[in-house]
Amino acid sequence: MLLFFLKFLGWLFAHTPEPLLRALSATLGDFVFFCLPRRRRLVLSNLHHAFPEKPSAWHRTIGRESCHRMIETGFLSLATPYLNETRLRQIVSASPELLAAHALHRAAPAATLICSPHLAYWEAQTSQPLVVPGPFPEFGIIFRPLDNPAANAFVKTSRERFGMKLLSRKEGFADALKILRRQGFVGVLFDQNAGLQGALTTLFGRVCSTTELPGLMAEKFHARVYGIFPRRRAFWRVEVSVQLIATGGESFAVTLGLNRWLEQLLSADDNLCSSWLWAHDRWRNQDMPQKRFRLEAKRDLLAADLLARGLSRLPHRTRIYVRLPNWLGDVVMALPLLRALRAGRPDAEITLVAKNQFLPLLEGWAIADRTLALPPQGLGYYFFFRRLRHQHPDVWLLFTNSLRGDLEAWLTGCRQRFGLVRPGKPRPLLSHAYRMPADFDERTHHQLALWELFLRHFGLLAPLDRTPLQSKIENQKSKIALIPGSENTPAKRWPVAHWRALIEIFPAAHFVLFGTAHDAPLTNAIAAGSDSTRVENLAGRTTLPDYAERLRSCRLLVTNDTGGMHLANALGVPLLALFGPTNPVRTGPVFASPARILQPPACPLTGGGNLANLTPETVAAALRELLSPPRS
Repeated sequence: MLLFFLKFLGWLFAHTPEPLLRALSATLGDFVFFCLPRRRRLVLSNLHHAFPEKPSAWHRTIGRESCHRMIETGFLSLATPYLNETRLRQIVSASPELLAAHALHRAAPAATLICSPHLAYWEAQTSQPLVVPGPFPEFGIIFRPLDNPAANAFVKTSRERFGMKLLSRKEGFADALKILRRQGFVGVLFDQNAGLQGALTTLFGRVCSTTELPGLMAEKFHARVYGIFPRRRAFWRVEVSVQLIATGGESFAVTLGLNRWLEQLLSADDNLCSSWLWAHDRWRNQDMPQKRFRLEAKRDLLAADLLARGLSRLPHRTRIYVRLPNWLGDVVMALPLLRALRAGRPDAEITLVAKNQFLPLLEGWAIADRTLALPPQGLGYYFFFRRLRHQHPDVWLLFTNSLRGDLEAWLTGCRQRFGLVRPGKPRPLLSHAYRMPADFDERTHHQLALWELFLRHFGLLAPLDRTPLQSKIENQKSKIALIPGSENTPAKRWPVAHWRALIEIFPAAHFVLFGTAHDAPLTNAIAAGSDSTRVENLAGRTTLPDYAERLRSCRLLVTNDTGGMHLANALGVPLLALFGPTNPVRTGPVFASPARILQPPACPLTGGGNLANLTPETVAAALRELLSPPRS
């Protein structure tokens, strides 16, 4: 049935007047571009990534024309078996460069590779014997056979009728090698979607997996290497041309040289750029969800690729947006994973989406390429994310667990939206979900451990770096920092009387009280009656970056379980953390800085105690140990 349908369509297209075919192909091309939103977004995303400097109108023009030519090519492929030689000579012509390549081969025979990219009208090269005068050399083309044997036999026979041979990728490699050994021509498709069997290279700055077959054959047989491309002159009018690829003959140089040649070809000529099949995902291997957060292929040619291009690092062309949590402590706990993400995807442009007050810190730490502030709540909130569609994000990684965060990601049009799903809390707007294992007890594992499982499920391999973000500043005054507040849970606060008693136990020490403006009443009560030269109250008087710098200048910190604790830990400040109702196993410090946790007597390791039962004398004893110089 399939074969009959293909033959019927082919006969019909071959006998339909060209003006009608031209109108029909334009209509179907517009349908693909305008009425298939996923395909349209892929086309525009590919163009936007490859040519970010071009205006959106140019992307739309090239993308629409590419869809037209994709349909034109399909029509011609079906019609070719029913077109006579006279008609085909009207459709296909040979460029001077193609004629010169054949003349060179007749004068100085050599094994020759003809490498074809995925351009429209690619099958036109099978008509070369009709348009190249003189004796035609032995020429075999490696092709991917159709799954239907009858349809495959029909296509193979129709394409071979002018003397070229079609060699199956499954069975025809031996024949291809024999042809090269006899100094003939072999045509091969060079593909940037070779999966795990390819080599890691770049195309338009984006990492892809490129087939090494042309390079391997070129090196083995010292073959001349040409890139072939059909240049569209009008509807069903194409000129076949070639360019010699100067590579030196090494396999890796051929592989890399073909990609660079293709980039130059498409960048220099809008006509040829419109013939590239932008509706196909040539970078798909690095988009596979199960390997999304690492780079993987059979071979890694990225170092050689960068050297050939004169680059010191990979361009950041894969756009990963990370929606950070809404609390400072959770943001800090996620930082080791962001470091691992950068190590696993050195080709990524990482954009952190977070509350506006966190951005100065994140930018100062330089752990991402860009930061993006969440907009103010209101009518324009979700329109903000809708407008991000024009930036064509590739990945949206969510550390949040809310419907609002999922809706933000969905509105951007990002195809891959990764999130963590807990039992009983469905998240239907995610495209790729990691479901927390049923036997995973969050009370006995750190939050970072769960996040790590989540990212490793989607390919992260890089180890977590828990080194503090910045080295600690030494200060002659060696002040002791205190954070007595807690933004979201009053039960997490050590009592005011206990803080005042702790200060009195150390009459010679200098203390600095930190906190937000909401903590000011609390810190005012603690500082009341103390000498202001000995107890400095900064609650609500610092910006977040200034808060961080002043924390770094302190000798150590005594703190409740709060965001400031995690911030100090990330900055390398030694700390004494007081945990009562909350669980230090799950939310304790994560960076490799000196940290000690105190809990009330008889409190379980996983929390649940009353902080009022943790006496100032107990905290003072632990503080003395931290203040004592290490024994030699």
